[in-house]
This record gives sequence, C-alpha cells and structure tokens, in this order.
Amino acid sequence: MTAMGWFITGTVGEFLAVAGECLRAEPARNSVVLTATENLRLSAAAAAGQEGTWLGWWRSPAVPGPEGPEGPQSQGPVSAVFMHTPEYPAMLSHMSGQAAADLARDLAAAGRQVPGVNAGQEAAAAFAAAWRDRTGDAVTVRLRMRLFRLGALVPPRPAPEGAARPAARPDRDLLAGWFGAFAREIGDPPRHDYHAVVDERLGYGGIMVWEAGGAPVSVAVLTRAVAGMVRVGSVYTPPALRGRGYAGAVTAAISQAALDAGVREVVLYTDLANPTSNALYQRLGYRLVEDRVVLSFAPAPHRLGFTGERT
Repeated sequence: MTAMGWFITGTVGEFLAVAGECLRAEPARNSVVLTATENLRLSAAAAAGQEGTWLGWWRSPAVPGPEGPEGPQSQGPVSAVFMHTPEYPAMLSHMSGQAAADLARDLAAAGRQVPGVNAGQEAAAAFAAAWRDRTGDAVTVRLRMRLFRLGALVPPRPAPEGAARPAARPDRDLLAGWFGAFAREIGDPPRHDYHAVVDERLGYGGIMVWEAGGAPVSVAVLTRAVAGMVRVGSVYTPPALRGRGYAGAVTAAISQAALDAGVREVVLYTDLANPTSNALYQRLGYRLVEDRVVLSFAPAPHRLGFTGERT
C-alpha cells in the first residue's frame, strides 16, 4: 500500500472520483482545474484519454493503524492536485515544496515534456529546481498573476455608452477573431481556428458583449459553473476602443449575470504587470485571494544542437 506520493492518470473520471472532494473544498483556488476537468468530462475527449492531459493527486503520509507504527495503515487524504495539458505549463494546486519537487521528478522520469509550471511561489520554485536538476532546462519567470474573488459588486458609475447583452450566433466570426487576438496578447499557444472555442461557450451562455453604437465593442467570458464557482476570463477590448470603460462595464455585467444565476463565488485572474486591470477589478469589488507565478522552461544552450532540438 502506498503511504504517500503522486498518483497520475489520463482519465478524468478516475481523477474526479478520488480528488474531487479536495478540489471542491477550495473552489476559488482550484478554479482552473475544476473548470478544465468539467469541460473534459462533458466533451468527447473524456472517452479518449483527454487528448494527452495528465491529472494527478498527492496523498499525505498515511495514518498508523491501531496496532502501532508497524501495524495496518490507512492511506492519507488527498491534499494536492495537478493538471498538465500538452503545450501548457503544469497547473499545481496549493501544495508543499516536497510535493511539488516530487511531482517534477516523477514527470521528468516519465519523459513528459513540460514547458513550465503555474503555482504559488514556494511550490513553483521547488518544482522548477527539481525539474532543472533532472533536465538541465533553464528557468525564467513568464508571468506573475493575482487571483481575485468578488465581494460586493460595484458597477462602474457613470457607465459608458451602450449596454451589455449575451453574445449570439451572429457574433461568432467577430468573437473568434477577438479570442485569437486575446490569446496572442497573453502569449497562449496559438490555435488555427477559434470558432470551436466560441461555439462551446455560446452553447452554455458563457459570453457577454458590450454593445455601443450598434456594434460590439468589448467581450467577457465565463467558465461553466462548478462547485458553486465561475471564473471570468478573456475580457477583451480591441486596442482602438480601449480607455472608454467598456471592459469594466462588460466585466460588471457578466459578474452580475453569474450572481443572478445563483453561483456563490465569482473569481478572475489578473497579470500583476498590468496595474490598470488590477485597479479596475478592485474598483468593481474583487478582492485578493492569492498570488501565483508562471515559470517557463527551455533547454539550456549547451543542450541544443544546431537544429534547436534537445540532445
């Protein structure tokens, strides 16, 4: 019987059956893993190994049984989880440095290609150090983020010109272009076509636009509700239309829509290097939950051949 350590699976049902309670205990902090696994559970990919996504849980040390330290032991509780989708950084829940370092060693030993890690500062540093020791990869800071949770919503006053409305099928092409532009701005791996992403979110009513002068001028997206929580993401205004209050207005509108639908927690992430968005969301009533860092891994120069491939 394994007393502690990482268990890794490619099956979302197995993962949620074991780690679901741990995730739901802190839905705000675990929002990305909760919403991503919910999408996997509902998609056709759930029956095909999640298209390469790996999921895992960490069990704390086992508790000695009634016969003493050498007697029967029960498995410790699940106290940490991770998710890794190819091309994206490994997403770590709150965890100890030991758990993070062990995970890095396990993934490296399995030959998993991991381009980075997204975690709290301590766990990210421990994971990166263990990964560098095993692979020789160079480590750089890509992004520092802050997780906010909505307190009392404070809509912007005065509101900008226009009004919010749910996105609809006729917006599809425009939104696909905006989603691609947003992904490029934040450095996400590019997709060939964003129409499927738009369609999936339209399917559950997760997109709201701010319309002014008869045309959409800004957009905000909600994840599916999981464990009483939703996350606001992909708030985007084309550069030529910025500075007019549209982003704040559409964020407030979609946040209110989530509250009206009965969710208990509305969360969002910001880039700490963008003081404008951080100040905006706090004015709307969002409050700090935690900070995270995204570290990127790349082969050190001495490990690259002339073609740039790992040697």
